[in-house]
Amino acid sequence: MEQPKYKRVVLKLSGEALSGQQGYGIDSLTIASIAEQVKKVHELNVEVAIVVGGGNIWRGIAGSAKGIDRATADYMGMLATVMNSLALQDALENVSVPTRVQTSITMQQVAEPYIRRRAIRHLEKGRVVIFAAGTGNPYFSTDTTAALRAAEIEAEVILMAKNKVDGVYSADPFKDPSAVKYETLTYLDVLNQNLGVMDATASSLCMDNNIPLIVFSITEEGNIRRVVLGEKIGTIVKGSVK
Repeated sequence: MEQPKYKRVVLKLSGEALSGQQGYGIDSLTIASIAEQVKKVHELNVEVAIVVGGGNIWRGIAGSAKGIDRATADYMGMLATVMNSLALQDALENVSVPTRVQTSITMQQVAEPYIRRRAIRHLEKGRVVIFAAGTGNPYFSTDTTAALRAAEIEAEVILMAKNKVDGVYSADPFKDPSAVKYETLTYLDVLNQNLGVMDATASSLCMDNNIPLIVFSITEEGNIRRVVLGEKIGTIVKGSVK
């Protein structure tokens, strides 16, 4: 068996990654493909936790929520992440990957409440754990959730899967043909150059806890496995260039 580079990872999926080409809602073929990719990583005996966004259902204050109070809009976004998490759990269990959903907002009929030690125990027993409902607080993104949970469960890396780009660029590659793709960055580069990899709170949290971040494309089949095995694809962001 090939030896993975990482033992415990947090996979960050945007909500849009679940919508496929339709750009809204949940595409069954796309989510099935993601589940198959996660299964291949799970078969390497890698402990996988997942944080998924909700932008395919609810865009929050910048999109769907115009005229709605910010805190209310953020809570609605958290509920959207729960819907995505349950769909992803179903897709994973359809391919025989044991999965648990833990929510930051208590909803016992739907999923477990987030309990750090229980989450770690699930991972140790070979279950994929999906962290839903963000941090449970408004004004914090699911990027911050990924950084926070990675620190809490002592994950070795955050895998940020994108469905439109294959790494971090100096500018929007769809608007600027001269945009340059970076192979390696530091979190200070991300913050100082405002590269938009993740929000400042999440970047600072990763930097403070020395958690590397790998940004890559999820649209190419097998990329999650390649990253876990240590192949150099996408862009790696870490505390220093060393």
